[in-house]
Order: sequence, then C-alpha cells, then structure tokens
Amino acid sequence: MSKSPNHTFSYVLVALVAAFIGVVLGATYEQNRSAGNNLGLPDFALSGNQKLDKILRVIKTNYVDSVNTDSLQALAIDDILSSLDPHTVYLPPKQAKSQNEDLEGNFDGIGIEYFVLNDTVLVTSVRKAGPSAKAGLLPGDKIIAVNGEKLLVKGDTDRAVNKLRGKSGSKVNVAVLRNGHNKPISLDIERGRIVVSSIDVALMLRPGIGFIKISRFGANTAEDFAAQLNALQKKGMKSLILDLRGNGGGYLNAATALADQFLPDNQLIVYTQGLHEPRTDYRATADGSFQKGDLVILIDEGTASASEILAGAMQDLDRGWIIGRRSFGKGLVQEQFGFPDGSAMNLTIARYYTASGRSIQKSYAKGKENYKEELSRRFKHGDYVSLDSALSDSSFLSRQVKYKTLKGRTVYGGGGIMPDVFVPFDTTGFSAFYKKVSAKGLVQGFVYAKLINAVTPNRFKSAAAFKEEFHFGEQDYQKFLSYCASKEVIGDKKDVKTSRHLLESQIKAVLARYYFGEEGFCTITSTYDDFINAALAKLQEAV
Repeated sequence: MSKSPNHTFSYVLVALVAAFIGVVLGATYEQNRSAGNNLGLPDFALSGNQKLDKILRVIKTNYVDSVNTDSLQALAIDDILSSLDPHTVYLPPKQAKSQNEDLEGNFDGIGIEYFVLNDTVLVTSVRKAGPSAKAGLLPGDKIIAVNGEKLLVKGDTDRAVNKLRGKSGSKVNVAVLRNGHNKPISLDIERGRIVVSSIDVALMLRPGIGFIKISRFGANTAEDFAAQLNALQKKGMKSLILDLRGNGGGYLNAATALADQFLPDNQLIVYTQGLHEPRTDYRATADGSFQKGDLVILIDEGTASASEILAGAMQDLDRGWIIGRRSFGKGLVQEQFGFPDGSAMNLTIARYYTASGRSIQKSYAKGKENYKEELSRRFKHGDYVSLDSALSDSSFLSRQVKYKTLKGRTVYGGGGIMPDVFVPFDTTGFSAFYKKVSAKGLVQGFVYAKLINAVTPNRFKSAAAFKEEFHFGEQDYQKFLSYCASKEVIGDKKDVKTSRHLLESQIKAVLARYYFGEEGFCTITSTYDDFINAALAKLQEAV
C-alpha cells in the first residue's frame, strides 16, 4: 500500500529535500548482510558488557521521568557515525525494514494506492490480482472504517493507515463508500505479499522510440528491465530514452546488469575500491540485447549512486547521450550490517570509479549539514537554469584532473555527472498561486473530489485516446479555481493566468493516471516535459 505519488507537483525546494533524503536514507546500499551477523564489527549496539549499554540500563531503571532508551541509544550511535561520511548511517528497526522492503521490491499489505481527501482514505489504485482486488475493492472507494472502527485521518496519516497494514495471511475488514451506492459496503481482505516493480513505466513514445523510467535499482530491476526492453523491441523500438531522474540508487549489481544490456563483451563498466576492499572490476558480457540502438539517459539532481554508475558508464564509453542537469554526486558504496534487534548500519566500504577512472563523489569535508544543503545551494547559485552557473559552481570546480571518454571527449570528476545536453529548470508556470496550490495538493484533491465521478472513462479506449479526446476548458478551469477558493487558496488574475497551462496539464495527467496508471500519466506529461523533448530532438539529429 502506498500513497499516490506527486511526481512533478512538489515545489522545487521541497523536492530538493526529498531528493536528499532519498539518496541518504533511501536506496543507498548495494549489498545486504543478514540481521544478526556482525562479521567482526565492534559490538557497540547490543552488548551488555559495554559502558554505553550499562548507562542506558541505569537511566531506564533510575531516571526521574519516563525515557525511551532506544532513542537515546540511537543518538549515541549517530554521534559516533557523524564523524564519518554522510552516507554511513544508523537505521532503527522500522526504518531498516522499510528500506530493505523498498529495495527487495516486496512487502506485506493489501495492495492499494491512496490519497487522503478531506480526512478520508480514497483508493486511487488497486493492484491487479492483489488482496484488495480479490476482495472487490475498487478505485474511487472511500475507506471509512477498519475492523468496525471509524477511519479518519487527522494529520497523522501513517497512524491511520497502519490499521490497514499487517502480516501476510492476516485479515482485515473495511467499510467503504462507493459512488452510486447508498449504504457502506463491507469487504474482508486477506493481506498478502505485494510485489512492486522498480520500473515505473515502459511505453512507446513514438514509432521506433521507446521510453522506460526506473525509480530505483532493486533486487528485481535487472529482470524487470530485460522483460520490458524485450517487449518494446517487439513493438519496433530502435531507440531508447531511459529516465533516471529522481532515482536515488540501490544495488550496484542491478546497475551493472542494466549497463550490460547496452555494451559489448568485456567493456569495463565501473570498478570499486576501498582500504579493506580490493579493486573489483565490473565488466560487460556478450549477453546485452540492446548494444546497437541509440540511447539517451535522463538525469537530474536526484539521480544518485547506482544511477550515476549507469549514466557515467554510458558517458565514458560514448554509448549514449546524457541529457538533463548535473547529478547528485554520490560515489560511495555502502554495505548494510544488521543487528539482532532489526536495526542496521549502512557503512561506506568503498568508492566507485567510472570506466575512465573518475570519482564523481562531491566533497563532504565541511560536514554533513553543509553536505545536506548542497542541492539548495545549487538552486540559489542558478545551476538549475544556467549551464554556465552549473559549470562555475564551487562544488564542481574540484575538477583539476581531466578524464577522457572512449572517443576522446573531456569529462570531469567530483560533484556529480555533468550532462552532455543541459536542460534548464522551467519555471514558466510558477507563481505564488501555483506554490500554494502545490503545497496543499489541490490538483490531486480537485481531480479526486470533482472529476473521477464526472468523467466517463469508458469512452476512452486508451491513454493515447484520452490524451487526444479529453479537453479541460474555460468552464472547467473556473470550477478548479472555485475549488481552490473553498480551500482558502485564491490567486490574483496575473498568477491565475500565468499558471493556467501548467495546472491544466497536471490535472489532465493526474486524471489519466487514475484511469490508465503510470502509462496514462506519462502519455500526458511527455508532451510538455523539456527533458523528453530534448531527448527526442537529439535522437532526431542522429537519424
């Protein structure tokens, strides 16, 4: 079960924070060691013989007030790790479990996506053949009770939605309101194991041109990607646009497996090396199924780690064009060490180097807080709107050593991967009104409150048909403005006009996702996506 994604609708500074969290606390490690296997690490976390553990026990049994000693222990460990790099982190049990489930691509749940509308959980998507689908739950249903207890979201979404979560095989009863029914409907759902693909969408953008977006490099990414690649090739794909924007990384082996699809036998993809980790080379095999077609990779400031390995390999080997904005700049490899209580430590064990020998890790010499704010500094510096600003950024000037691609082009290390074609951040439709609308999620709110029951989806045979046949006119936009006003968001005439095209496009995209999934969303957004348009132009040049 997951909350419906916002995609491009977050305001830029919020997106920067999310990007950093995704890189540091999300998909950052490349290998996993089973819980309880300390493998020679100092036993500082749980040993009763340690001074830290004794202090915590004394506090727990003697302190004047109630204290969460688990939190105190985490603080002490964080103090130890704070002197290391920004990507060496301690994960409490719940966070470690969530991270592992995200990368492994499966979790226990009921198989829905949802949006909180007026403190009510509105089902926006039901996984095919999943627990909820088998029980008869439908998109558009409003869950009003769980096991006979009213379900209202009053600020704490996780606490409310946790009532729906549980172990595979356990059962939960939900009461739902459904459009066209006068009374609540009772449904019994048996929770199950939900398998989630890391491939967001794969489709043909134009005849001969395929598009695949990957959100992370998980345990099943290589297998999922190979299947989608094969499916697109059967549809006549000759060129591929691979979207790695916002992809915070994941398993190193998954990234090298994807690179293998594009490269001839024995080419060096990447190598890793650390003080206690001897150099390990990762090379392509002869098994790649897309070694000849034109390739474009889209990147931005949220592209990190394993994503940068793939993009860096394609750039260094002149295998494809890199289009977008400078990537995050994470060139460190983590390994996870688990502890018996379910907590874990992601420890940096090596650096990775692209095929040309460069490290793209940006500096963290000024501490973790400074490192965490680097993306915001890029924005303020103008890196997102000007290539000259990006090239002159102080965090990218540590490029004393020049590296050469396979065909002799000059590339630089440090501070991320600079794209071959720069795409500036488009703020054309931004205004104070748009910022307020985005902050309150009013685009999604309007679609789910006003449109999903007003538009008949059966008249659209496909996402492509919806794109051509659904129109959002002046009267519709006025209804949206009235909805915003009901939520105490009112814009002046200039702002309302400035943001109209952007807001109308986003409304259409969210509605398309509701009816046709991510393919519908991408079908709409691709028409005004500057990255995709730049990629299409580059592919046209190559013809």
